[in-house]
This record gives sequence, structure tokens and C-alpha cells, in this order.
Amino acid sequence: MSVLLETSAGDIVIDLLVDYAPKMCENFLKLCKVKYYNFSPIHSVQKSFSFQTGDPLGPMAPQSDGGTSIWGLLSGSPADRTFTALFHPKLKHIERGTVSMATAPHPSDPDRRVAASQFIVTLGDNTDYLDGKAAIFGKVVEGFDVLEKINDAIVDERGHPLVDIRIKHTVILDDPYPDPAGLREPSSSPPPTKAQLATVRIAEDEELLDEEANEEAAAQAERRRKEREAAAQALTLEMMGDLPFAEVKPPENVLFVCKLNPVTTDEDLELIFSRFGKILSCEVIRDQKTGDSLQYAFIEFEDQKSCEDAYSKMDGVLIDDRRIHVDFSQSVSRLSDVWRDDTNKKRKNAAARRAGGGWGGVKELEKRRQYRNEDVEPDDDTGYRMVHGMEDLRGRHDKERDPERGGPSSRDSARYNGDGRRPDRSPDRHGDRHWSGYGDRKGDAGRRSRSPRGGRYRDNRHDRPGGVGKSRGSRDWSRKDRRDYDRDRGASEDRDRYRGHDEYRSR
Repeated sequence: MSVLLETSAGDIVIDLLVDYAPKMCENFLKLCKVKYYNFSPIHSVQKSFSFQTGDPLGPMAPQSDGGTSIWGLLSGSPADRTFTALFHPKLKHIERGTVSMATAPHPSDPDRRVAASQFIVTLGDNTDYLDGKAAIFGKVVEGFDVLEKINDAIVDERGHPLVDIRIKHTVILDDPYPDPAGLREPSSSPPPTKAQLATVRIAEDEELLDEEANEEAAAQAERRRKEREAAAQALTLEMMGDLPFAEVKPPENVLFVCKLNPVTTDEDLELIFSRFGKILSCEVIRDQKTGDSLQYAFIEFEDQKSCEDAYSKMDGVLIDDRRIHVDFSQSVSRLSDVWRDDTNKKRKNAAARRAGGGWGGVKELEKRRQYRNEDVEPDDDTGYRMVHGMEDLRGRHDKERDPERGGPSSRDSARYNGDGRRPDRSPDRHGDRHWSGYGDRKGDAGRRSRSPRGGRYRDNRHDRPGGVGKSRGSRDWSRKDRRDYDRDRGASEDRDRYRGHDEYRSR
């Protein structure tokens, strides 16, 4: 046993539990049958808990009596307006969509609760607060999305939706109960009464108009977003060089033909499509390596009208046992290639006219010479040079080795190896070489060293200025000369000790 409720928010299907609540199910079915619930407002919406309906006028109407049962409606007696509600112990408010009769305590017996026409539908699970207060007689089996809309409706402080949500129509899918005496089913759904129309806050059609306006505004905003995104992508492709410019459009005289048979050739397509007008080019796209047809082609007509005629008449035509598909081309590849080749040619010609410099990719690109390169270095030494060139270093070394240019003498040169390094003193430092060297120095007291320092050092201790008898403090020597003198003095003492001379001590 089921009932369909058509509401302004959608359709709801309710299954009735006739085995557990037969009297309440009969009351509900017969009220639906006489269209008593038509235009009844949904009110007392509590989010994720429940909503209530079943009063034709609703609680906002001052003349509302809160609804009546089918027996009170048929008899017109106030005593029959309500009936005793029975609570089955196995029925609990556990699941969302539980349908139960709203009850109230009997005026003379508070332990007995009575029901009339209003019913409650839960909007959440585990609403056991209603157990013992609302008598369960059915459950929602279809239309849970409608329950979500009602749950999300904007309501005032009393739970009444600002935009009316009403029961528009009721349809009985199955009724096992016989009709009570005097029940007459209306031939059509009755229109709302003046009292019902007076309870309207914001009509349903006004909300629909607002929704349509909102949907249109949302669609326009989505179109603008897509246009901005497409413009940004086109600008990116332009920066990457894939498009000649962002506002480029595909040519309107080119057709795109696909689903071709691999055996179809360019000549076949040109012969078939030439009846619509002059063809400038017809090309079946092929694999670059194998040369096999990729089964699509581009056909360029001389004018746009021929292209449109071919599009309208050739789509779905059978060619070589294949039904082809024809559409207008969206490719700008050829335009990009033409623009790129033309631009590159202009840039290359401009670079060639400048006869120097260039731009990326041109063979005339100027070679930048930042480092010393003897192959390309000019003879006037105007290019980049080293801080100390090899010639400067070579000239300095030659000058130091040449006696006529102030370099070391042959005697001093003999004190160095062939590679310019002074030999290490060996353990036999007291050999004849050292004896003869000392004798030469002693015999030629006036000879000066020809070292690179220009003769500042004297080889003989007898050449000290001022004579031997003067004190060291009165000698007008430089500090560096004193340090060199002390070094030569120590070497002379070593030589004198081994030759038996005590000349320095006697002085």
C-alpha cells in the first residue's frame, strides 16, 4: 500500500504499514483520496530532524482548526474530528524518512493521545525523541532528494519556509480499505481556496522565476569563465610559438574529413569533392615514417560557399565502403606554418642586410669573443688580453739571466741548477767546492754580486762601510743590509773554523 505525494520540491513515495497501524493508514489513505491534503503547506521544519504537514491552511492561518480525520470530515461532527492513536512497540523513529501521525493528549485523559490529519516526516536518523509522541504508520521509499531540499530550505524562527513548499497533489497507488459511507472521490484536483491562497508568503512560481534567472546568470558567468580560460590558453600558445597570434581563427573554406578508408587517396577525394567548387588543395594526412594513411584529410576550397555546400551534402556519404564524417576544420597549423616561414624569412633577410649580428637560428649570428684566442686576436692588441702576457714573462726571465742586462754572473749562475733552482746542501758540505768558493770570494773582495736585486748585497765582509773599528750603532746601514750581513757572517765563521783561520776573532 503506497501513496505518491507531489510537492513543489519534488515527489515523495510513502509505503504504509497497514499490519502495524491499520486505523491510521486507513485515515491517511482516505484523506489522500478526497484530495484533502492538496495545497497543504509544509511547516515546522527542523533541520536534520523533521518537518510537519497535513493541515490545509497551516498554522499561520487564524481560521485553521489544525485538521480533521476522514470520519470527522464525512460526518461534520467535532467528536469525530480526532481518533485515538495506537503506538506499536516495534515501530521506532530510527531511520530518516519515517512517517508518523502527529498526536496530542486527550483533553479529558492525558494518558491517551489522539490524532487527526497532520503527519510528521523525519529528516535525520535516530530521532527517538518522537517515540511516544508521534504514531508511526509508514516510511519514505522514494524521494530522499526531496527531503534534502526541504532540509536545506531557508526558514524563519518558527520553522516556516520563506518560500512556500506545499503538497500539490496526492495519488493513491494501492488502497486495500473499502470506502466509508458518504465518501466521494473528486473527478479532478480541486483548486486552492481563498483561505489557502491567503496563506501564501512567496509563491512557488516566483521562486522558479528567480531560479531561472539565477541559472541564466550562472550560465553566463560560466561562459565568461570559459572565454577567459580560452584566451589565456591562446596567449600561452602564442608565446610558445604554436600560434601566430592569440586571436587567430581557423579558415572557413577548409573541410575536415575523417573515418576514411586507408586505400582512399588524395586524387579520389579531390575528384569526389570537386563537384562543389574549385579545390585549392586536398591532402590525406599520412604517417611520416611508414606513409600509411591516418584516415583523415583536409580539403581547401576556393570560396566559403563551396565549403558549406560540401559540408551539408557529404557528411555520412559512403566512400570506399566507409561512411565518412565531414566537419569544418578547426586546425590553424597551416596558417601557423605560413606565418612562421614568412616571419623567419623577413628576419633572416634583415640580418643579412646588417652584415653583422643576427638573430637566433641564423648562420650569420655574430660570434662573441670574450677570451684570449690567438687565432682570432687582432694584431693591434685591442682585444682582451691577459694581465701578464707570456711575452712579458719571457722578457723578464731573459733579462735576469743576461749579465750584460744586469742579470746574475756566471759564478752566481753556477750556484743554481739548469732549471733555475738552487741545489740542496749535501752532507759533504765541506768539500773542495766550498773551499774554493770561499777563496774566490776572499781574493776578490771588491767584486759585487750581480743578483737580480742589483748588487745591494756585498759578498765580502771587508766591504762594510765606515771601517772595522766603528761601532755597529754608528754604521749607516739599512735594516735589510744588517740582516744580510749577519747571514753572511755566520757562513764565513763556519768556513774559517774548518780552515784553521781565526781572523774574525782576532778582530
